[in-house]
Amino acid sequence: RLEMHSFGVKVCVIEPGYFRTMISNVENLEKNFHASWKKLPEEIKASYGEGYLRQLVVMLKVMEKSYSSNLSLVTNCMEHALTSVHPRTRYSAGWDAKLLYLPFSYLPSALSDAL
Repeated sequence: RLEMHSFGVKVCVIEPGYFRTMISNVENLEKNFHASWKKLPEEIKASYGEGYLRQLVVMLKVMEKSYSSNLSLVTNCMEHALTSVHPRTRYSAGWDAKLLYLPFSYLPSALSDAL
């Protein structure tokens, strides 16, 4: 963003929370994770352990329940950034981005890592 400023280009960052899309589809992710896991060398599989992959999939399934399906929250941010005379530097779309991730970005790294 700052690198483009000297060229007269205004860059706005849109930071969405979690939304229901094909990218976040747990079935697709799980299939891709298992395909990648099969290709890993045995040494890496042993380092992570089979439980790692299972826990990752369980966590994704739990998180998926809170994903928003209202994609207009993201597209409204895009529209505002593109059409506003004075667009904001950053846009946070979705309740999780506003209430969780944005405040985390202001915390010291050690504290946000612990949380």
